[in-house]
Amino acid sequence: MKVLKNAGGFVLLTPEKELKKMLNRIEQAGRVCYQSEEEEITEESSASFIEMLLRRDHESVLEHSLITVKFLGTSRGLTHEIVRHRLASYSQESTRYVDYARRGGGANLDDFQLRCIVPPHRDENEKVLLEDGRYMSLVDMFTEIEKYYRALRKTGWQPQDARQVLPIGIKAEIVVSANFREWRHIFAMRTTKAAHWEIRGVMCELLLKLKEIIPPVFADFTHLEKDNDDIPYFVRN
Repeated sequence: MKVLKNAGGFVLLTPEKELKKMLNRIEQAGRVCYQSEEEEITEESSASFIEMLLRRDHESVLEHSLITVKFLGTSRGLTHEIVRHRLASYSQESTRYVDYARRGGGANLDDFQLRCIVPPHRDENEKVLLEDGRYMSLVDMFTEIEKYYRALRKTGWQPQDARQVLPIGIKAEIVVSANFREWRHIFAMRTTKAAHWEIRGVMCELLLKLKEIIPPVFADFTHLEKDNDDIPYFVRN
């Protein structure tokens, strides 16, 4: 069993050039609303136009856009949270069809490792007292689960049946596509101090990247702070 700390990351599948072009598309669409299509559309005009839309709470125009992101090195718990955002499309690693006993190309049921995400601010080797008098660490607990999964697979259980013992902390990947408006909603929910540490850390990093590429869309996410566990969060204007 392999534990991963601070492993969460992302890959922007939408090229940066496409994201920047979408700013012009938003202005083009929005000018229909105000019948000001005679204006020349430039990089500067699009930035000013989007700032105006946000001031007026006219965020529906931002829906003429798309960002696709692949999240990797995250847990099943994070994917459970992100799919609760309804206005998006998802392609998620399947615990039914992925055989964790054969990851990495090996076919030996005695030679595999589950990969699990642990809280970066906790000691995964700290021993805690169980009801039966044993002392176990989080690593020990994950290792036990790995044994259960291996035993079920070796007995002939299919991955879709054996997955019932897998922990919510198991590593999972997911691809998310949503428009700018929905990403703003996701960031508003998932980068605050109250959000779960894992999704908050990954989303803050993604938001910082998008603020570099398409700054006017996320300009009101301003102050990046850190909590007592050194995990970042955003404070909006």
